Amino acid sequence: MLKRKIGKIALGFAAAFSASAALATVAQARDLTVVSWGGAYQDAQKKVYFEPFKKTAGVAMNDESWDGGVGVLRAKVQGGAATWDLVQVESDELAVGCEEGLFEKLDYSKIGGEAAYIQPSVNPCGVGAILYDFVLGYDKDKLKDAPKGWADFFDTKKIPGKRALRQGPKTTLEIALMADGVAPKDVYKVLATDEGVDRAFKKLDTIKGDLVWWKAGAQPPQLLASGEVAMTSVYNGRIDTANKNEKKNFGMVWDGALFTLDSWVILKGSPNKDAAYKFLDFAGKAENQSKLSENIAYGTSNKDAAALIQPAVLKDLPTAPDNIKNAVEINVAFWLENIDRLTERFNKWAAK
Repeated sequence: MLKRKIGKIALGFAAAFSASAALATVAQARDLTVVSWGGAYQDAQKKVYFEPFKKTAGVAMNDESWDGGVGVLRAKVQGGAATWDLVQVESDELAVGCEEGLFEKLDYSKIGGEAAYIQPSVNPCGVGAILYDFVLGYDKDKLKDAPKGWADFFDTKKIPGKRALRQGPKTTLEIALMADGVAPKDVYKVLATDEGVDRAFKKLDTIKGDLVWWKAGAQPPQLLASGEVAMTSVYNGRIDTANKNEKKNFGMVWDGALFTLDSWVILKGSPNKDAAYKFLDFAGKAENQSKLSENIAYGTSNKDAAALIQPAVLKDLPTAPDNIKNAVEINVAFWLENIDRLTERFNKWAAK
């Protein structure tokens, strides 16, 4: 009897083990899942990266979209049920997630080596996907005299009408300081002081009654198209898309643009690391990145990609030499340290 019971218990353990092993195999066998930002950008990625990669690499792959937020990634990784492998993240998500151990440390030897990429796009936990700008945007059909920079943005006598800025202190305070005469290279040196912050808010006071605030990237082109604002801060890619797809005649001012990067990360514990590296290597190659820029106006992270892009396309990219020479990289460390304090001050100022 005892032997029979022991045998049944052993069989039970064996069955349970087989079931768990089978579940583990299913988890290991799931398709590579790549997550990006949706919209026209992800459409371009599907055309240039996702579909060609699946064909050439023979890797089964799904793509999904998300709206950002390190909390989403934290929940997936720490919950132990992450269904994503590769995710495109913003620079602050990269910094926080790397510090918290949410991402795999990258082996750059598997994706062409660090030297293949521009310096700002190389990070222990992520590799640059695109470089994009906040630029001054306007409608060429409505403004006879084109603005030359942020000083004109704040000059309502020279160019009457409402102006739109992204709601919140980030990018808004930098723009205000440049409009007040601070050289782009000195923006964060000035903003790091109490006097610099005061100076930015004082400059914003001069056009407070003419300001409209936007939150989503789709809003600035709509504000320009409706004539609600004369000028706006805007993602450069949104202007390019509106001009190409909606036949708008919008202009951009690159002088004093604020640029940042999105990066690819591999979520910690991904069962598809080998496939993820194959994708990163594919998406990191100069010839493939140049094709992405031809479909949507974002800059590339591979050093050799720009040389493969048609001059007519290159001139409208953030990474074109003339466009980036007087641009400011958004300082991630500054904003991680100061975002709460300055958001509180901004909200109080905006509510007055």
